[in-house]
Amino acid sequence: MAIQPDPIAPFSGFGLGMRRPHYDDFLAGDVPVDFVEVISENYMIEGGRQLRILEQVRRDLPVIIHGVSMSIGSAGGLDEDYLAKLKQLEQRIDPLWVSDHLCWTRTSAHNSHDLLPMPLTREALQVVCDNIDHAQSTLGRAMLFENPSSYLTFPEDEMSECDFLSEMARRTGCYLLLDVNNIYVSSQNHGFSAEEYLARLPLDRVRQIHLAGHDPATPEREIIIDTHDRKVIEPVWALYARALEMLPQLPAVMIERDEQIPPLGELLTELDRAREIAERAMEPA
Repeated sequence: MAIQPDPIAPFSGFGLGMRRPHYDDFLAGDVPVDFVEVISENYMIEGGRQLRILEQVRRDLPVIIHGVSMSIGSAGGLDEDYLAKLKQLEQRIDPLWVSDHLCWTRTSAHNSHDLLPMPLTREALQVVCDNIDHAQSTLGRAMLFENPSSYLTFPEDEMSECDFLSEMARRTGCYLLLDVNNIYVSSQNHGFSAEEYLARLPLDRVRQIHLAGHDPATPEREIIIDTHDRKVIEPVWALYARALEMLPQLPAVMIERDEQIPPLGELLTELDRAREIAERAMEPA
């Protein structure tokens, strides 16, 4: 078993994903957030304007680097070139933490650029844990991993996703990025209780929450799809409030928008609602 990494201290605050249309706002230094999150792969480069902007923002705000292609579920192991570039970015930015997804994205010859689902088997769990141990050893720090949105299950599945995540965290010492919208999407697609899912997670390992929108079902398509291209809906806000009531401490909370990105003010209005809900949820009973 790999050596357990040093613990990640809780960080409470409210932030946004920093996207290109809002670079100038963040450079001006007057955006009322406690942190920003960026997509790791967009900054795993040697230099250039984009990286300089991130370094300038980092002087004023904590930064989280969030990956989409580590492919922690790859049976062939992790890409060493990818890890080297990620470590270089981590050392350059000194982020609050580094995160990615419970998924696989590539084979040895092909990168799908999509977050592909894991079979929930003991064999897959061992692959994931071995890869997490390697990534954390390379980075010299614990990581966070996000629960994915789910559209299918495998007949070979041997456990629930929440049990898979729980055992993954126990074995590797990693932490969890709780995407509340993804829990809602998966619960609707597969007919399970989102609240029971939450209750079975090791909630003391949660360090961050994502809130986002999704594409609803249609007469032609029964499933709902995680798209990050619209506002958070009321049932997701309600699930977020319930999650906060269950968590032992307030984590870092952020609004995630990747497509059809609105003016910054609209995202800040959503973030204000996340703050208000958190204030109510954290009030003494």
